[in-house]
Amino acid sequence: MNRVTTTAPPVNNTFVRPQMFYISGLHDIPFANCFYIFMFIVYIFTVFSNVFVILLICFDPSLHNPKYIAVSHLAISDLCTSTAVIPKLIEMFFFNFSFVTYEECLAGMFFVHFFNSMQSISLVILAYDRFLAICLPLRYHSINTNDRMTLIIFSVWLFSAVTLSIMVLLITRLSFCKSTVINSYFCDHGPVFRLACNDFYPNYVMAFVTIALFLFAPLAFILFTYVAIVLTLLKIATMEERRKALKTCTSHILLVTMAYFPLAVTYVAAQFVSSNARILNNSLSTAIPSMMNPIIYTLKTEEMMDSIKKLFKRSQDRHGNEGNIKFLS
Repeated sequence: MNRVTTTAPPVNNTFVRPQMFYISGLHDIPFANCFYIFMFIVYIFTVFSNVFVILLICFDPSLHNPKYIAVSHLAISDLCTSTAVIPKLIEMFFFNFSFVTYEECLAGMFFVHFFNSMQSISLVILAYDRFLAICLPLRYHSINTNDRMTLIIFSVWLFSAVTLSIMVLLITRLSFCKSTVINSYFCDHGPVFRLACNDFYPNYVMAFVTIALFLFAPLAFILFTYVAIVLTLLKIATMEERRKALKTCTSHILLVTMAYFPLAVTYVAAQFVSSNARILNNSLSTAIPSMMNPIIYTLKTEEMMDSIKKLFKRSQDRHGNEGNIKFLS
């Protein structure tokens, strides 16, 4: 079987590393300015909602368990992903400056893809937690300890950092003697390596490896856990027990649908969507789940709602006591 041709004819034998890249972003779309303003608003909500969830879990001892360690990890990943993407978009819009240096481009490429991968793996970790809680309830607390969950999170950070560092380092072997205009909203790996005028086949392979590792493999694992959960629930005698068990999964199912479905459609139908459609879909797929994840987990999770009620009650009691002291004095 012949290998896919992914090379372009070299202009000369000189290795060319540009000083700057130009990020084209959206073009020829009348509502582009509205889109950038919308992303700014989304970012503000994302910061406040994720910081609130992180602080809530941090200061409530009842939430210091493996499940909420995973939830806090998702919130950190969401916050970092949005911070890696949206401020640069805002800078491009307000200052009308879309140039990035070569080094900034590689750094941005690493951090955006790294935190995107952390979002994906966070959903896998939460699926693993639900799988143990429902399919192995008697062994849940012995298997899924706080220390073990922390070790899992540290391991996936290390694995992702090494994998994506290799992906970025492979860019440094490319010569850019053609265009330096990146047809994306950040220094995206695919649009960047396709600008090269020497052999980019290793980068082409690495693109497939990273998509498989951080998109399709996590999605396949999550689907596997839910098949196992459904089979376990079918063995439960009463409908009420099934409903209660499934209720604990609804938040996670919503997060998985929001995170994976748009991206999976984009990658599968990449040949049939326009550049603007791809940029819109990918940027919204990064921003919207990061904003909605903490809201969904807060509103749909009973433990977190109880924690918020306790926090609100303590705040009321403290203000009430302060008012009484002032009145007596």
